[in-house]
Amino acid sequence: MKFELKRLYFKETYTIGKLYIDGVYFCDTLEDKHRPDGEKIYGETCIPEGTYKVILNMSARFGRIMPLLLNVLNFVGIRIHPGNTDKDTFGCILVGENKVKGELIHSKEAYNNLFALMQGEDEIEITIT
Repeated sequence: MKFELKRLYFKETYTIGKLYIDGVYFCDTLEDKHRPDGEKIYGETCIPEGTYKVILNMSARFGRIMPLLLNVLNFVGIRIHPGNTDKDTFGCILVGENKVKGELIHSKEAYNNLFALMQGEDEIEITIT
């Protein structure tokens, strides 16, 4: 299973993108602010562009199995999860519908649908551009 996250809108405190699964649009995304390469503010910077392996494992923070991106340079614990604003991201990728400026709606529904698709997949990767 191949995900592609295309970042489209770079705002003062957040980044909006679109998530595709095997080339088909799935939902919108919200991440922290995009900063120049090498510049990072803990909990307020989106991860670097690139391709990452994704696994499903137990999240201590959320207390359930969730998608985790592996080998993200200078970041740890980067997950795909539900949330509504940049205050919910902490470097992670939020999924939902961007119908309100700077926010996602229907995030839990989008996440649950995404997680269901990931069940039983042997290899999952995400490319962020």
